[in-house]
Amino acid sequence: MGDKQTFTKLNAFFQRQARKDKERYLKEECQKIEEDNQKGRTRDLFKKIREVKGKFTSKTGILKDQEGRSLSEGEEIKKRCKEYTETLYRKDLNTIEIVEEKELEQEPDILESEVQWALKRIANNKATGIDGIPVELLKNMGDTAVKTQTALCQQVWRTLQWPTDWKRSVYIPIPKKGDTRECSNYRTIALISHASKVMLKIIQARLQPYMERELPDVQAGFRKGRGTRDQIANIRWIMEKAREYQKEFYFCFIDYTKAFDCVDHDKLWEILKEMGIPKHLIHLMKSLYENQEATVRTEHGDTE
Repeated sequence: MGDKQTFTKLNAFFQRQARKDKERYLKEECQKIEEDNQKGRTRDLFKKIREVKGKFTSKTGILKDQEGRSLSEGEEIKKRCKEYTETLYRKDLNTIEIVEEKELEQEPDILESEVQWALKRIANNKATGIDGIPVELLKNMGDTAVKTQTALCQQVWRTLQWPTDWKRSVYIPIPKKGDTRECSNYRTIALISHASKVMLKIIQARLQPYMERELPDVQAGFRKGRGTRDQIANIRWIMEKAREYQKEFYFCFIDYTKAFDCVDHDKLWEILKEMGIPKHLIHLMKSLYENQEATVRTEHGDTE
C-alpha cells in the first residue's frame, strides 16, 4: 500500500514538473519567435513555429465512401482518395491533333537568359515534386544547370513533348471547414517538379503581354501589382459615394465550387485562340495537360 502511495505522489510530482518545464520551454520559444518577427527574420520565424507545432502530416484518418460509409483502413482510404481525385480532375480531353510543322509557326526559341530569370523567380525551401530535386540544387549548379535546363526546355518547346516527370504531380489534401470525412471538404495542393516550374514560368512570361491586353482594368486577381486590397478600396469608395448621394447600391459575391478544378479545357483552348494567343503556345499547353499523372499523399502512404 505504501509503495502505491509513494508512486502516486512521485507520479503527480513528475507530472507537475513536466508541465512547468513544458510551459517554460514554450515561453522561451515564443519569446524567440517574437524577436525573430520584430527583426524581420522570417525564415527563422517560420522554422521555429514549425518546430513548436511539430511536423505537419496530411490527416486523412477517416473518410466516407460514395455511399456515405466510413472508411478507416489505410488501403481503403488510399483507394477512396484515388477515386475522388480521378473523378475531380479527369477531363474528357480530346487527343491532341497532329499539327504539321508547316501549319504551326514556332515561336522564338527559349533563351538561357529566360531560364536564368525563371530559376531566380522560384523561391527556396519549397517542397520537391515527384523527382525529389530541390530548386536549391539547380541554383547552386550555376551555368551547368542553366545550360542543361535550357536544352531540356528547348527540346520541349520544339517537339511539344513533355518529360513524364514534368507531367506528374503529388497532391497533398488539406482539410477545409466542414466534415473532414468528406473528400469534397479538402483542398488539394499540387507538388510539381522544379525543373517543370522553370518551363512554366517562361510560358507564363510569354503569355503575359497577350493576357494584359485582353484583361479589363477592373481585374485585380492574379495580376502583378494588384490584389484584394485594391478591390476593398474600390468598394469603400463606392460606399462613400453612395451615402453621399443617397443612392442604393448592391454587391454580388459568387463563390464557384471547385472553380479551378472544373475548367473545360477544350473551351479554354478556343478562348485562347480567339484572344490571339499563338497556336504554338496553345499546343504546348495542350500537350502538358494531355495524359497527366498524379498520386495523392496520405498518412497511409501515396496512392498508386
